Amino acid sequence: MSTAFCFVFFSFTLLFSLFSLLIFVLRLKLWCTCKICQAYLTSSWTKDFDNLCDWYTHLLKNSATGTIHIHVIGNIITANPANVEHMLKTRFENYPKGKPFSTLLGDLLGRGIFNVDGDSWKFQRKMASLELGGVSVRTHAFDIVGSEIQSRLLPLLSSVAGKEQVLELQDVFRRFSFDNICKFSFGLDPGCLELSLPVSDLAEAFDLASKFSAQRALASSSLIWKVKRLLNLGTEKQLKEAIKVVDEFAEEMIKQRREEGFSDRHDLLSRFMGTINDDKYLRDIVVSFLLAGRDTVASGLTSFFWLLSQHPEVESAIREEVERVMGSSEQFASFNQMREMHYLHAALYESLRLFPPVQFDSKFAQEDDILPDDTFVRKGTRVTYHPYAMGRMERIWGPDCLHYKPERWLQNGRYVPENLYKFPVFQAGKRVCLGKEIALVEMKCVVLAVVRRFNIRVPHSNQAPRFAAGLTATLRGGLPILVQER
Repeated sequence: MSTAFCFVFFSFTLLFSLFSLLIFVLRLKLWCTCKICQAYLTSSWTKDFDNLCDWYTHLLKNSATGTIHIHVIGNIITANPANVEHMLKTRFENYPKGKPFSTLLGDLLGRGIFNVDGDSWKFQRKMASLELGGVSVRTHAFDIVGSEIQSRLLPLLSSVAGKEQVLELQDVFRRFSFDNICKFSFGLDPGCLELSLPVSDLAEAFDLASKFSAQRALASSSLIWKVKRLLNLGTEKQLKEAIKVVDEFAEEMIKQRREEGFSDRHDLLSRFMGTINDDKYLRDIVVSFLLAGRDTVASGLTSFFWLLSQHPEVESAIREEVERVMGSSEQFASFNQMREMHYLHAALYESLRLFPPVQFDSKFAQEDDILPDDTFVRKGTRVTYHPYAMGRMERIWGPDCLHYKPERWLQNGRYVPENLYKFPVFQAGKRVCLGKEIALVEMKCVVLAVVRRFNIRVPHSNQAPRFAAGLTATLRGGLPILVQER
């Protein structure tokens, strides 16, 4: 019996492999022979570009409309602000996340807010808006961030200051933001940023789950990863094991909270438990916020300090503004004081313009449509807007678009916002990021605390960033730094 099963299993695996190869060859030779599709399928673009996002930027710059079509994967990609507004506002209902996207992340995010459309999205959006918009929640988040900075981030930087000891800053910020978002979401402190930089099973499982979920989108056919999932093979097996760790953690937290009571607690889980009785639904919602609040903040901070190392004049200007607003006080900056720091705000926005944590975002057209640039969109087509490329378009930001220039956001020394459809880093329209203000405050707190006490230097900072494939922009090899006390 076992011999027969093995024979059937390996025969099926072999046939499936041959079938997948056949699909790839057919797509490569017969489906589309245009230069863009051939370059995509053969990865020949890697001869000239380190990152896929830079190749897309090159193509979009050379497109008269700022829009391209990669036929072999059924993806229209645009860097045209009018198209972005059309998708996120004018025809919002015609461009949901779509089932293909929900399937990719379904095992990890389930029915969470970032993976659903329709009534489920509207319900979670309304609930999250009420919870995240309150003063008490923002104050709670501010207190968590302040505690993590004072008790862990600053002591860690002090421990390596002046020792010529290289510290990997991207890893530090990922640990920092994971501690914060776990406290904020679950009321749990994983202690990732303790001086010993301990290994966290939960953080590792979450990283793997995010990585392998994102890799599904890179498969030449969705059949490949779906069959691997069915047979529990390779990365799909690892993904399943990682998600199991996340599930067990969430289940234990929910069970514990129900036993202890949640009415007097401030974390998101406790707040949502007052409205939702479905434990699986609770798990999906909170894990979604865990994903959004961890990697995006870490990515944004990493890019900011990489840019700061190349632009000491920006660092000096931030310090001058801090001294003007706060004087010689060594206290933590307050909300009101941060509101007066227009240059700091501009410096962060300029960093996000060039290095958005989420480099692109896709929707799927429910019905045939025509974009403002006259691009025809067939029903079921994936349509992607690309904030990374948009930040590098001369037609949007002018001839100095590649320069890091905080002053472009200032008029008479005060920050002036840009059109969100020109700068969709936090999305725009009905799906605009609800955690935007909390994330910005967290980033400002870190920047202020670090630049006031330390000089952060990046060896070989003139090397262009190289990104790893994933849901958010992650530097391959991290960001090694040297720290000096001021």
